[in-house]
Amino acid sequence: MDRLEVVRQVVDDIVRQQPDREESRCGFVHLYGVSALCVQLALRRGLDPQMAALAGMLHDIWTYKTADSADHARLSALEAGRILRDTGCFAVGEIAVVCDAIEHHSAKDRIDGEMAELLKDADVFQHYLYNPALGAVQPENPRLRKVCAELGLERR
Repeated sequence: MDRLEVVRQVVDDIVRQQPDREESRCGFVHLYGVSALCVQLALRRGLDPQMAALAGMLHDIWTYKTADSADHARLSALEAGRILRDTGCFAVGEIAVVCDAIEHHSAKDRIDGEMAELLKDADVFQHYLYNPALGAVQPENPRLRKVCAELGLERR
């Protein structure tokens, strides 16, 4: 089985075990949405699409495992590292790239490495796309504006 699919099965099992059905639904929507957007941005930016997909799938795994978002970037990075190591499918360097991006994804006001920036952009864009009317991400958000311009999208 493809190693990305192995990780998706692990993520699916974790999210399904979340007793709060709404939290579980949000987990599937958000993690798969961010993962898909990460792939799209990675292809545009010349980054590894599989590493980007993994970062997106795992970036909030701690939140959806525990229903607790406190310190979730750091804790999700630790959990992601455990998951990736346990599969036995990933090199140490690959795990480091994914976990570094996850650990830094909450620092949206700071510039980090290419994969972390890609993950931050995909995270913001998915929050916006989920329901623009909710206002979770304001249209004037600099990251949202940058991603929309990169993808040739006009916001109305």
